[in-house]
Amino acid sequence: MGKSEFALELASQINGEIVGADAFQIYSGLRLLTSQPGREALSPGEIVHYMVACIEAQESYHVERFYQEASRRIEEILKRGKIPIVVGGTGLYFRALIQKLDPLPASDPLLRRELEQLSLSTLQERLIRIDPTAEERIDMRNPRRVLRAIEICELSKRPLKDFYSKKQPIGAAHGWFLLREREELYQRISHNVTRMWQQGVVEEVKKIRDKIGQTASRAIGFREILAFLDGQITETQCQEKIVRATCHYAKRQLTWFRHQTTFTPLNLSVFDSTRLAVVAVVTWLQNQAQLHAPPDTSINSVSPKKH
Repeated sequence: MGKSEFALELASQINGEIVGADAFQIYSGLRLLTSQPGREALSPGEIVHYMVACIEAQESYHVERFYQEASRRIEEILKRGKIPIVVGGTGLYFRALIQKLDPLPASDPLLRRELEQLSLSTLQERLIRIDPTAEERIDMRNPRRVLRAIEICELSKRPLKDFYSKKQPIGAAHGWFLLREREELYQRISHNVTRMWQQGVVEEVKKIRDKIGQTASRAIGFREILAFLDGQITETQCQEKIVRATCHYAKRQLTWFRHQTTFTPLNLSVFDSTRLAVVAVVTWLQNQAQLHAPPDTSINSVSPKKH
């Protein structure tokens, strides 16, 4: 999609620092597989990044921990007189920051072991029985999130919605979700898969395959590359599977952000470059600051492509 490139350009124009909000980019050792910002972007003297490649791949990571750590980083950035830019594709992380996440019950080992033996369909049925509104708040196709939701509801005896407070968002914030025309998005994803292959993603996975935890191993491409390494599929089949999985994931992200947030859609396909898209956003922000008005619903008409 181009989130990292967009965030870097935006940060350079508004004196910003970047806080990652991606459930997989947070892991070290998966730079290529998770499309983390390049080493040059993370080097001293460049735009500051937080919450990227900062924990070991064996560790488990969850939304509660993200909320605590990201909130602290945002406060530190603001105290330095800079603007925090939260960028990533994990919707639950954004929801936690926007709506404020109340403390959640810790995982119960006995309950978790019981739930891990169940199929996804059984987990879904169990969750809906105890919290009929849960499917409005989590990705019901993600076994890990369904399992955790069951833990929260059963241990607390409360529905998921009780843990989010819409009355206490973190500061005044503007949000955009980036999108592209379908064909352009497919071409970019296909190109990115080819590029990460050329840069050594297979060796990256081979190196970490025995040192990765359950959460990080769910990164798109990890299991596909393992299947290739084990001779179960060809290189071409592996790349095609990763492209398809990434396209499906991008579609689910778009649907989630459209329906679960009030973020403004920003179609990057109508701009000649990322820089022009960022200029449009910065201009819009400046106008809003002057007018003190509610956000407009569309900024795609600013600096469009020339035809």
